[in-house]
Amino acid sequence: MGGRRRSLLAAGALLPAAAMLSSPPASATARYALPMEIPTTTAAPDMLARDEGYWAAVASHFEITDEVNHLENGYWGAMGRETLASYQRHTAEVNRGNAWYGRRAFPAQYMAVQRQVAELLGVGADEIALTRGATEAMLALIGGYNRLQPGDQVLYADIDYDSMIGAMRWLQQRRGVQVERIALPAVPDHAQILQAYEAAFARLPRLKLVLLTQVSHRHGLVVPVAEIAQRARAHGIDVIVDAAHGFGQIDYAVPQLEADFVGINLHKWIGAPVGVGALYVRRGRVADLDPYMGETDDGRVGSRVHTGTVNFAAYLALPEAIALHQRIGVANKQARLRYLRERWTLPARQMAHIEVLSPPDPGLASALASFRLRGRTSVADNMALQKRPLDEHRVFTTHRDGLDSGACVRVTPSVFTHPTQIDALVAALSSLEWA
Repeated sequence: MGGRRRSLLAAGALLPAAAMLSSPPASATARYALPMEIPTTTAAPDMLARDEGYWAAVASHFEITDEVNHLENGYWGAMGRETLASYQRHTAEVNRGNAWYGRRAFPAQYMAVQRQVAELLGVGADEIALTRGATEAMLALIGGYNRLQPGDQVLYADIDYDSMIGAMRWLQQRRGVQVERIALPAVPDHAQILQAYEAAFARLPRLKLVLLTQVSHRHGLVVPVAEIAQRARAHGIDVIVDAAHGFGQIDYAVPQLEADFVGINLHKWIGAPVGVGALYVRRGRVADLDPYMGETDDGRVGSRVHTGTVNFAAYLALPEAIALHQRIGVANKQARLRYLRERWTLPARQMAHIEVLSPPDPGLASALASFRLRGRTSVADNMALQKRPLDEHRVFTTHRDGLDSGACVRVTPSVFTHPTQIDALVAALSSLEWA
């Protein structure tokens, strides 16, 4: 028996027998006539993360396809049953009331929702505007930032989101700036991340704006945004933070990011209907953003983005999404997602043929993590790699590219994911060597 095969069998021995399942058991995707009551608990989040009774109750609030072992929950987060019912009810209400409802009742309801979102974020209602997602919020922030002069420098990294990178590059045309880029190590530690940004601050004397992504959609790296933002401020540099994947799965309030401009998603980890996000501008900084094209400069954050006619029902269902999110508890969510991530990344690290792109430091790791076959870094390689667990084991993931170190396959569990679904992924990874 070859040494690599022996090493994989040893890694497999670390898993429970359920790890050898090629698809999740029926209990992993069980459907309930009515949601179970989520128990009130005083257990510490790290202990609660392993309480399958508690998480079965949480899972009963979601109805998720059982066609595949669903480990691609980074695209958007499913609505809970209560949120879906609210969304459907409000859709009917809006359709029935039409403009009579939209012009009379909706504005006050919308403002009430905005206040509730601001409270959730830990900021003032006058510091936010609701958007159709983090992308719309981020494009408004990057495109509207007006403190740049020709010849100034702006900075992004390889871990940032494609649309935001495009917007930073567009600033060369918009503002006449010099666009700079850095690449982080494939699996950096805390010091390496800080060093990469500090080195850029030192070598770029006219650097005025930095894009920071709190949680990279490519491989789940959690960037120490607050520390970088503080150091940037000491150099007279502003940061715009993409918190699309951060808020809702990491326990913090927006001011703790130490950034004056933040784009937020509410349909990823809060469980709002698809098409709901928020734009945050710290009080006193609105003037540093241009009003959106043709908008009157009334000093409001809302004048910096123009969404047009919104999906009324999507916003009106936000209170139910927030209520479920808070009933579970963000600290409990974070601990559970960390437990599920470690359940596959720890054994995968012991597989000689697998490279795991997720730092072992829990402070740098999120629910999202990625892998690839060692030495196989092309997009084509990883598109094919993503397909094999799906075809052979019904394990659904997605491939990502754009990292300087190469492409990868991303795995994203959610609060309704059962550990046996993670074990099935580990079994699938073990089988990849011998294809």
